[in-house]
Amino acid sequence: MADAGHVAWSMGKYNFLLEDKEYKSIHPSLQRQAVLNMNYGLYEVIPGIYQIRGYDLANISFIKGKTGWIVFDPLTCKETARAALKFINEQLGERPVVAVVYSHSHADHFGGVRGVVDEADVKSGKVKIIAPVGFMHNAVAENVHAGNAMTRRMFYQYGVLLPADPHGHVDQSIGKNTAAGDLGLIEPNVIVKKDIEEITVDGIKMVFQNTPGTEAPAEMNTYFPDMKAFWAAENIVGTIHNIYTLRGALVRDALEWSKKINEALYLFGKDAEVMFASHSWPRWGNKRIQEVMKGQRDTYANLNNGVLHLANQGVTINEIHNVYKVPESLQNKWFARSYHGSVEHNSRAVINRYLGYWDANPATLIPLSPDVSAPLYVEMMGGAEKIMNKGQELYNQGKYKYAVEILNKLVYAEPQNQKGKDLLADCYEQIGYQQESPSVRNSFLAGAFELRNGIPKGASPKASGPDIIRAMTTELWLEYLGIRVNSKKAEGMAFTINLITPDNGEKFIVEMSNATLTALEGFQSKNPDLTLTINRSDLDLVMMGVKTMDEMIKDGTAKTEGDISVIEKLKSTLTQFDMGFEILPGTISKMKEIKKKPFQQDEPSLIGAE
Repeated sequence: MADAGHVAWSMGKYNFLLEDKEYKSIHPSLQRQAVLNMNYGLYEVIPGIYQIRGYDLANISFIKGKTGWIVFDPLTCKETARAALKFINEQLGERPVVAVVYSHSHADHFGGVRGVVDEADVKSGKVKIIAPVGFMHNAVAENVHAGNAMTRRMFYQYGVLLPADPHGHVDQSIGKNTAAGDLGLIEPNVIVKKDIEEITVDGIKMVFQNTPGTEAPAEMNTYFPDMKAFWAAENIVGTIHNIYTLRGALVRDALEWSKKINEALYLFGKDAEVMFASHSWPRWGNKRIQEVMKGQRDTYANLNNGVLHLANQGVTINEIHNVYKVPESLQNKWFARSYHGSVEHNSRAVINRYLGYWDANPATLIPLSPDVSAPLYVEMMGGAEKIMNKGQELYNQGKYKYAVEILNKLVYAEPQNQKGKDLLADCYEQIGYQQESPSVRNSFLAGAFELRNGIPKGASPKASGPDIIRAMTTELWLEYLGIRVNSKKAEGMAFTINLITPDNGEKFIVEMSNATLTALEGFQSKNPDLTLTINRSDLDLVMMGVKTMDEMIKDGTAKTEGDISVIEKLKSTLTQFDMGFEILPGTISKMKEIKKKPFQQDEPSLIGAE
């Protein structure tokens, strides 16, 4: 249970996977992966290294030091991490946590830290928190600028609305799903800055390998030379990963990913006798370890090289997913199957990384919006009834993608045509059942759900908490304010604000000009319209929505000099983003509107950052 009273985590709802049935609504390979992810509890990797699996999307790992536990990746939320620590102490004897390692900057690998350590012990140096260079920035920044859209799209990739059953959510490939508890963040007090860096903690020698630009912008592998154990973070797990994350993220570099695996292979893989990671299961024996490392190295490299090989022969972003194939020798390896990613969306991502979204056909360079072009298609196809009849015929033949091609046009042209939406939903459902990747499956099934029912009532899932807001840089907050500015409302406005936060020594010049808000750190205007002085610790309360800027100014917490009406002008331009925006036609939001204060920061969408 979460501290707030709801269920934070449940494996029991997936017990249908243990009934030894073959479900026609689940791809058999995905069902195998989903059953493997039902293995949960406390496991000994080797003497001195333990993992608790199935308490969250990720694994939490415990290294037995001389006096206490070194915890690798304390899960998504406080409640699941706390339960895991309690469980291992009950089974193996109580030991204090002497250090925590964040392998990388995704929330399911740090969000539960408050469940295993006290922040005061970290600040005093009693407990070490070790993280890769760039961790704090990337833990938050990756999810801010497009955070509202990312959270909305998360409903699709992670199947947030889907029930756990054979026709709904069955797995998330690297684990069952993400826990829904109290997500926190304690700033690390040890940063691994070198490419290769050795640190000894509580008698345990660890060699860290920084791997930026792989699965996360800030990530590191770890080798335990005295135990011949290699921690692969999330760079090598039981699936080929996302090069492009469907909820939204910058496209990753498949070639760099391959290179970092190759580097780890020659640094550590030649000697390692066990390889374990932040998801999936360990591999034992050097021969098996090298096989998996080489296989995943080659899969990521071939994805990059094979796609570009075809792109250089004219295969476009709109064709590549139907042309590129993983080499057969890799297709036959379980560890090279694309459960978390999919070959289809990853191959398109490689082209997007190098060549962008355009396929070089002028017809697609400045296309009509779908709702504008769709009525023309419907008219030329002879109207809704003909499209419905043909769509049903294609559906009956099992040609679901063909049916989608014409039904999608109908639904855009006639968003209130519920029969058309229902038939399109039927097609989405069948395509979803055929998918090996749960992210792709969930996306089709979530689309089908919304076409039939609309977006459901209720507030959005909580994505993060006050720790994440505090961890945001002032610059990042100001950049997001700029995104929230409605240019039409800001037309003709021109003002300059000097923002000073004395407690951390920051200064910014904030300018509104040409209907655009910009901010520059380290500079001040000689003749500002307004100078606003407020401690960053007090600004945190404004960003969290605990207090308004007006209240801060009124009680003297924030000091102003100059034209205070500038603040009202800025507030008048700010849009409050509603996560209930429509993705599919005719499904307009029925979500509960959440009232926010003018300068309140949306909580970054950290759930599902994988």
